[in-house]
Order: sequence, then structure tokens, then C-alpha cells
Amino acid sequence: MKVSDILRVKGNTLYTVSPDEPLARAIEVMADKDIGSLVVMEHGDLVGMLTFREVIQAIVRNAHAPGASTVRSAMDDHPTTCTLETELDEVRRMMLERHARYMPVMDKRMLMGVISFYDVAKAVVDSQNFENRMLKAYIRDWPSSEDEQPSAQL
Repeated sequence: MKVSDILRVKGNTLYTVSPDEPLARAIEVMADKDIGSLVVMEHGDLVGMLTFREVIQAIVRNAHAPGASTVRSAMDDHPTTCTLETELDEVRRMMLERHARYMPVMDKRMLMGVISFYDVAKAVVDSQNFENRMLKAYIRDWPSSEDEQPSAQL
């Protein structure tokens, strides 16, 4: 399974923010849209990722308020990315290695979507459920031993 398979099921709704946007406004968007991340874009290029993890760290640094901080001051400016062709096992490895819950999907310099650890886990479970159903159907249709070979009459 590839990242393109996950995005096909998930859809292509993207939420982005500018790095110079006030952090408080970005937090409002995340809360309003009930999302855990925003892709940070500047002049059409991916420049970072803002997740609830970076938001919490910024709020703690700023005496428990976003203050006048900008997204740039809180964002991860080197997010791990993948492509549409990246295999799901590789995505899982990268996400676990970097403790990343969200990963932008790129096609060269073009943002194609964002996948979350939840999306990856759901794809794995759905795939396993499908495989289990196919195996059970196969076993259910297994020929009985009488049907396999005619008994020889001597």
C-alpha cells in the first residue's frame, strides 16, 4: 500500500497557514476545524509544520499564553515529508523514528496532502480486516475431503 492509496480514501482537504500569522490565530483555526496540524506555506513552498505539540511547547515558553508569537517561532521548520509513492511500511518507520504524528505529502515542491498517524493506523487495520474476510471466505468455501478425490471402488 502506498501513500496515494491513503489520500484517495481520506480526501484532499488541506489547511495551511503563513509563518508570519499570529500563533493565536493558528490555534483558533486548529480548534475551529478540529485538526491537529497546519502546514506552514510561504510563497507556495512548504516551510514548516505546526502541530499541537509545537503549540503546547510555545505556550509553555510564553508563560502559558500564545502572546504575540508568530507561527514561525513555534513551527517545526524541518518536517519529515513523504511522496505519493512512498510505501506504507516506510511511512510508519519514518513517523516512529521522528515521533511525527503528521506528515506532509509532496510531489516535488507541490503539497499533495497531509497524512496522520491515525490515517496510517486505519489503513493498516482496514487492510488486515479485508485480508481476514478474504481468508475466512476462502476457508468457508474449502472443498470437503469427499469432494476432493473420488473414492476408488475395488
